[in-house]
Amino acid sequence: MMATTAAADCQSFLAFDYGLKRTGVAVGTRLLGTASPQKSIHAEGKARFVQVAERIREWQPDALVVGVPFHPDGAEHENTLRARRFVRQLQGRFGLPVFEVDERYSTTEALASGARDADAASACIILEQFLRSLE
Repeated sequence: MMATTAAADCQSFLAFDYGLKRTGVAVGTRLLGTASPQKSIHAEGKARFVQVAERIREWQPDALVVGVPFHPDGAEHENTLRARRFVRQLQGRFGLPVFEVDERYSTTEALASGARDADAASACIILEQFLRSLE
């Protein structure tokens, strides 16, 4: 996780659980320490970034948070590389700080909780984990 002192200056966050077809979205604030699920983005490529831009305009976050998946043993895999590419694209397109969070098991946890939108619920789990790291 890259929660640095720069994160301490940030108060509101927009989090993403990146996926090839769907990207979960959540918003949250440092003050409350909780996240709220938002409608997931069902788009790929440029269309995904159009919707990301809409969310950024709507919520005006101080920073972005992206879940980066790893194998249970911590090893990287293809989706790790995809998520990190998404992080770089967000940084380049929007100029906001972007923080990575190890998101192992977030989708499993979201599904176990019975979430209707597992991607958005996973984004909440990712964001709340990040917010706890700032305490």
